[in-house]
Amino acid sequence: MSAESSFLTLLRLLAHDPAAQGLADDVAVLPVGDMRLILTSDTMVEGVHYLPDDPPADIGWKLAAVNLSDLAAKGARPIGCLLNYALSGDDEWDAAFLEGLGEALDRHGMPLLGGDTVKMPGTGARSYSLTAIGEAQQHVPVRSGARAGDRLYLTGPVGDAGIGLDILRATPGASGPLVDAYRRPRPRLAEGALLALQVHAMMDVSDGLLIDASRMAAASGLAVVVDHIPLSPALEAARGGSTAVQLAAARAGDDYELLFALPADARPPVRAIPVGHFSTGHGLSLMIDGAIMPLPASLGWEHD
Repeated sequence: MSAESSFLTLLRLLAHDPAAQGLADDVAVLPVGDMRLILTSDTMVEGVHYLPDDPPADIGWKLAAVNLSDLAAKGARPIGCLLNYALSGDDEWDAAFLEGLGEALDRHGMPLLGGDTVKMPGTGARSYSLTAIGEAQQHVPVRSGARAGDRLYLTGPVGDAGIGLDILRATPGASGPLVDAYRRPRPRLAEGALLALQVHAMMDVSDGLLIDASRMAAASGLAVVVDHIPLSPALEAARGGSTAVQLAAARAGDDYELLFALPADARPPVRAIPVGHFSTGHGLSLMIDGAIMPLPASLGWEHD
């Protein structure tokens, strides 16, 4: 069990309110009259979630985008956010961060409502948190709702952001669509709003297709087979489509595509790629190009 899993086990002892959903999902769902507020919070830490020399505007954009992606997975409309910000000591850096953050907030209609600022020690890693608030009036999908026989879908390919990060580590200053996928993910808010009306289960892929598919299956009390790993033309042009590349893409994080379960005879209301299916039982199985594959030692991103 990872350190993160162990801590969450203890934290669940404090999360008594039904809105917390037992901390088994990425959001809290708080009923307020006829409305449901969707609450989510994400933190980005220098050297953990982004490279120290990433452009500050891209870091600001990404902080907003990862929170918006959680709202998208619930079909929620953004209504506001709170920012907790560690001052960098560099006014130009801070201004560029806020420019990127503001661009993302304006693009997706999520106003900044408040927050907090702190001064970090000079040697400390920068750290930023955003709490996003959304509104959902229809059914709010959970990750635990998949049913035996459901097909598993993605709203897009996986691996672009992970390979983009690898490219930047090898060649600082690199650019291109894979680097853009890592630095400026696109939250699937429009797709999430349409899917929320039909799906049995939905979540965003933040830690990797394999680990997030296994989480959905475990939460639903089912087994899941991932039988297709979709790659983008940009990724295949850069790395090819070998088994090793597909495995790396399936384990890579930061894609923020929506992963959802639909009945086998249902047609998704958005462009989507079938990547697997659920059945009775438990655990994750993997097939690549029609062949059963052993699972890698690590299925995706976890805090150690």
